[in-house]
Amino acid sequence: MKGDLGAVNLNGQTVAITLDQGRIATVIPVPGPAMSVILPLPVDPHVHLDKSFTSSRAKALKPGLFGAIEAMAADKVNWTPADLRVRITRGVAEAYANGLSAMRTHVDWTEPQVPPAWEIMAEVAADWRGRVDLHRASLTSLDLLGDPDHGPGIAARVAHDGATLGCFIYRNDHLPEKLARVFALASNHSLRLDFHVDEGLEVEAAGIDEVARQTIQHSMQGRVLCGHGCALSVRPDADRAMALMAKAGLALTILPTTNLHLQDMTPGRTPRLRGMAPAQELRAAGVTVLFGADNVRDAFYPSGSHDAVEMLRLACLTLRLDPTEWLGAITTDPAASLGLTPAQITPGAPADFLTIKGADLPEALSSARAPRQITRAGVLQ
Repeated sequence: MKGDLGAVNLNGQTVAITLDQGRIATVIPVPGPAMSVILPLPVDPHVHLDKSFTSSRAKALKPGLFGAIEAMAADKVNWTPADLRVRITRGVAEAYANGLSAMRTHVDWTEPQVPPAWEIMAEVAADWRGRVDLHRASLTSLDLLGDPDHGPGIAARVAHDGATLGCFIYRNDHLPEKLARVFALASNHSLRLDFHVDEGLEVEAAGIDEVARQTIQHSMQGRVLCGHGCALSVRPDADRAMALMAKAGLALTILPTTNLHLQDMTPGRTPRLRGMAPAQELRAAGVTVLFGADNVRDAFYPSGSHDAVEMLRLACLTLRLDPTEWLGAITTDPAASLGLTPAQITPGAPADFLTIKGADLPEALSSARAPRQITRAGVLQ
């Protein structure tokens, strides 16, 4: 398989690819089966590099999402600049080794002041510039970001740093009023928005509906990304909510590992609910669906890695998806949702791609141990 591009599966067709000076020179259909599958380098739209690799010391004392939140809050006494730099760098290095080209990382911002992790993340992003495109998104509670005394300062700093404004929404009091302030801040600063929303299984959790309404009201279609949406899996009115999301041009990131791990968690009881948003119905309604790694080896998910291919493999298993129809959920669609130019395997494009051994994508994803190779600027890594 090493460096062989003479028979690769590209979007279901066997082709031969040649390279020239770091770019794709030709893509020519050829007969016979492919030896490997080729895809653009993946993009992860939703990770938490400030939390990663803390599972050995941050132990949740309560089950579920809010137990994990408490465990991470308690661990922050250990978040020195040195600790953050080591763990964040380890996460980016892991993503690079697994073939990712870009990531959006959320950064906990729980007080009005700028958190140390925000600055460290910028330093690591600079260290990795040209290898992994690392984007920051603030992660603030809606109650803090929607506070008229504190929200404007946070938004101004995020805008100054060219980052994304984000917050956590879950059945907040006075949700429409607070969310309207967040959208006004984003509109005033021309910021993209990213929401952790409805990350639970209560049917009353309908924050994503208000996000959609505010997106339409502020004409921000295509600039708002949501993550989780777990409540959509149990809401009896989910079809109406998904239609509204499509009208608003929202994209939704499903996080297979963390959603499966935390939702319907009761000690001593096997989970009955998967806690993952209904991907097939969302796409059928017109909503762009993405997959992300979310939490890696922390209180929210004590295992995993920054590996978009594994997220696709797990999502296809748990949501019963055909991977050939969902490859874009880890490549071109997250790139577009982050405001990046989606990569293509086409003549003239940069020779940046991933190959996985297998005649087609289902075969390539059939085993997590399938050999893969990464090519960047025409050079096999």
